[in-house]
Amino acid sequence: MSENRHYDVVIIGSGPGGGTMAWRLAQTGKRILLLERGDYLPRERENWDSQAVFVDARYQAPETWYGADGSSFHPGLHYCVGGNSKVYGSVLLRLREKDFFEIRHPDGISPEWPLKYDVFEPYYQAAEELYYVHGLRGEDPTEPPASKPYAYPPITHEPRIQELFDGLKREGHHPFHLPVGVRLEERDGKPLPHSACIRCDAFDGYPCITNGKADAQIACVDPALAAHPNLTLKTHSYVDRLFTDPAGRTVTGVEVKRGSATETFTGDIVVVACGALSSALLLLRSASDAHPQGLANRSGQVGRNYMRHNNSTVLAISRTPNPTRFQKTLGLNDFYFGSDDWEFPLGHIQMVGKSDGVQIRGEGLPGFLQWFPEKPFDWLAQHSLDFWLTTEDLPIPENRIFYDGATVRLDLKQTNEEALHRLKAKLRDLCAKLDIHPHLFDRSLYLGKDVPIGGTAHQAGTLRFGPDPATSVLDLHCKAHELDNLYVTDASFFPSIGAVNPTLTIIANALRVADHIIGRLGT
Repeated sequence: MSENRHYDVVIIGSGPGGGTMAWRLAQTGKRILLLERGDYLPRERENWDSQAVFVDARYQAPETWYGADGSSFHPGLHYCVGGNSKVYGSVLLRLREKDFFEIRHPDGISPEWPLKYDVFEPYYQAAEELYYVHGLRGEDPTEPPASKPYAYPPITHEPRIQELFDGLKREGHHPFHLPVGVRLEERDGKPLPHSACIRCDAFDGYPCITNGKADAQIACVDPALAAHPNLTLKTHSYVDRLFTDPAGRTVTGVEVKRGSATETFTGDIVVVACGALSSALLLLRSASDAHPQGLANRSGQVGRNYMRHNNSTVLAISRTPNPTRFQKTLGLNDFYFGSDDWEFPLGHIQMVGKSDGVQIRGEGLPGFLQWFPEKPFDWLAQHSLDFWLTTEDLPIPENRIFYDGATVRLDLKQTNEEALHRLKAKLRDLCAKLDIHPHLFDRSLYLGKDVPIGGTAHQAGTLRFGPDPATSVLDLHCKAHELDNLYVTDASFFPSIGAVNPTLTIIANALRVADHIIGRLGT
């Protein structure tokens, strides 16, 4: 292998797990290679076009996968520098302290983590600072302890959302300012002239044309490339498989397809961060004589225990017009661990990006509005309040991704559905008390054309970590039990997923694992 193809560390994937790892390791001066199967996402007017983003799925990977029943679907994946974080909502919440312990649900047990919140807390703090998280400690009663305040102030509520915030408080609830990763400088609720974020209505689910969203490209990859010539980024680089030595203990080659060419790179350490689904597929593609079931899969757990939350985006009709542009500022966790009429956890409620007429037209009107003589898409959008609901799903072995011949198959059995139904009912009751139409209907296009709500946006759990090689794929440092130099730093390692977006935990864990790898690399 020529010297210019050997690196101290090869990182596969430039999303929050891989991009954050590259940012941290680049500071060591070691030779770091970052491989991304896509390219930079184009900056163009279509970035903020709801027809292009939500209906046409312009930036979504053009892949077809199959469910257990043989039906096809397009996964909500984005192959570009920054990965799925280019279109995420950028709400960066810590897992609650109790989420790291065993939690009982009607459908089963959410398992305990082998490491607890205190191990992750300093890395959560560093992750919030790195990704420009704006927030306010102390409003949310489920908030875990933190060593410092947020480094950036909370995003100001626009008037209609402030009314909702005040109304919830009058009803005895505890709304809070969502912690949002955003490069925003504002005064009196308006962005300052030099602010990257302009508080527009095309933030949640859209790529950010002004680079105001704190995604992995903007927060980590580009700054690291600018500051550290020892970091190399190669785009259009699809990693087809990993090779090992004959004993199967060390990754000795990373086979990369770049256009019509195939190249092999080597690294003293290899970090896989393709996203929970794609990382599992890479290990399965890398089967060999030493690893006949797939790389690092002696336990048979690679690809299993897949989680993606039970997510629902619902639209409520307010009697009062809602001219809000940047709506994603309010959250509510009062039902996170249960309610007065149910002992089990319900989950998390937050505002989501504002609907427009194009999105509503793309989804069709629900039955209770069909009596309108004309379809009032724009009127509905002008009066809508949009909410994102998240409840926990369970990591069962039958929920898994694997190859069925040459095709990708994703088996998914719903768990904890009653919690989501009950959380919707709680939201409906709140709306009725706050002069909002009690009917809610789902926004199915939120994650792209033909993708069920929730889709693969919160993918986690396919390569869980733990102390026992018989029941886990990775050790407590997220190194594969069976290999000496293979690490994974996306959400694959999650034993359970809680009911908040996994991204901040991915970032925090990447920083944690980076510290361990730095110790291995030495000076």
